[in-house]
Amino acid sequence: MRKNSIKNTRINGEVQKELSNIIRGEIKDPRINPLTSVVAVEVAPDLKTCKAYISVLGDEKSQQDTIKGLKSAEGYIRTMLAKSINLRNTPQITFILDQSIEYGVKMSKMIDDVTKDIADKTEE
Repeated sequence: MRKNSIKNTRINGEVQKELSNIIRGEIKDPRINPLTSVVAVEVAPDLKTCKAYISVLGDEKSQQDTIKGLKSAEGYIRTMLAKSINLRNTPQITFILDQSIEYGVKMSKMIDDVTKDIADKTEE
């Protein structure tokens, strides 16, 4: 199976949807920020491993605590994933902190500041 096959893309989407449901509704760990979202999921073609890119709205400590909480609950998450998705193998999940949304917001703010300065100079 090729890495970007239709089947693999469909599995990635399904795992992402179920992971976000599990994180949002099933886990009661206080370390996990309620504003946690699963940005992307990459399941290996052999269905043995999975990288889950997690975005957390909050400060650095909140982000680190959320990743620690998810890593400690990985066994439970994997069990719940196995119950909700019928795959040959339930993948071993690796949680990776994704800061692309935060980076995008920061860049957008910087662009707005520059364009505002240019607009102010043209009005003078």
